[in-house]
Amino acid sequence: MSKPKGIFVISLDFELYWGVRDRKTLESYKENLLGVRSVIPRLLELFGEYNIHATWATVGFLFFENRDELLRGLPAKKPAYVNSKLSPYGEIHQIGWNEEEDPFHYAPSRIKLISSFPYQEIGSHTFSHYYCLEQGQDIETFKDDLNAAIKAAGNYSLELKSLVFPRNQFNGEYLSVCKEMGIKAYRGNENSWIYRPRSRKDESLLRRALRLIDAYVNISGYNSYSMDTLGSTPPYNIPSSRFLRPYSHRLKVFEPLRLRRILSDLTYAARRGWIYHLWWHPHNFGIHLEENLSFLRKILDHFLSLKEAYGMESLNMGELAQRRLDNSLAYEN
Repeated sequence: MSKPKGIFVISLDFELYWGVRDRKTLESYKENLLGVRSVIPRLLELFGEYNIHATWATVGFLFFENRDELLRGLPAKKPAYVNSKLSPYGEIHQIGWNEEEDPFHYAPSRIKLISSFPYQEIGSHTFSHYYCLEQGQDIETFKDDLNAAIKAAGNYSLELKSLVFPRNQFNGEYLSVCKEMGIKAYRGNENSWIYRPRSRKDESLLRRALRLIDAYVNISGYNSYSMDTLGSTPPYNIPSSRFLRPYSHRLKVFEPLRLRRILSDLTYAARRGWIYHLWWHPHNFGIHLEENLSFLRKILDHFLSLKEAYGMESLNMGELAQRRLDNSLAYEN
């Protein structure tokens, strides 16, 4: 039996202001969000150059052409978070009319652009950037939320097969809903306790500090995975390996360490024929675009060297889930 080839997975959480509205003011983060308009075509160009397959987990609100369409697409049941600031629904009447007037809350042009490029998968980041571990939400409102996301994507003739839980708040109780709604893959969390999914109130400064250090120094391990760890039936867990932190001028001196951390992870996965899953948000590249793209290019250059040396390949989440399913069926037969 031949040794399996390593697989490089990239997923991006495409959310615009819906993903940060409870943490940042629009004015304070405006430059990053406007930068996404340039980030996406540049990333697609780079992915095309390196033949990279990627999943763009997209918030359902972004699919709509205008506010009236968005209001018509809202789910009947909505989460009643104990912390009311977490819900975006009370703010919809305050946003602009369409993408041209309000590029922070709509993105139909960018969704169409992404889906026009080969090997780019549009996945789900839920409809409303839904928080699956916060008090006041439940499985019924999650189901309605995911159903609304599926309908929004269906207007573009897109079938959602992959899911990324907002803020990485994975909730195992909701996998039955994902399976029922046709989701084949989701992005789970790293195995280390510092990445264990928690609600906002249960997060700690210590864990956040350790995650920052882990981006530069190996604390949590190489975070790569064999195909068997994905599970035996859909939806398959394709865990995160590393968040690609954006360039920081303040931490510039540590950039070689950050790069070495990721390259050594990738090499580890490629030599063992395992999976390595890198992720970030487009708005992370919204400022310092050239520095961020230069850093990413070094990662992709290393991937090409591993492809040549070990046969490592690039797959998006949906493709990897299909590969796992095909392998399982072949084994059964």
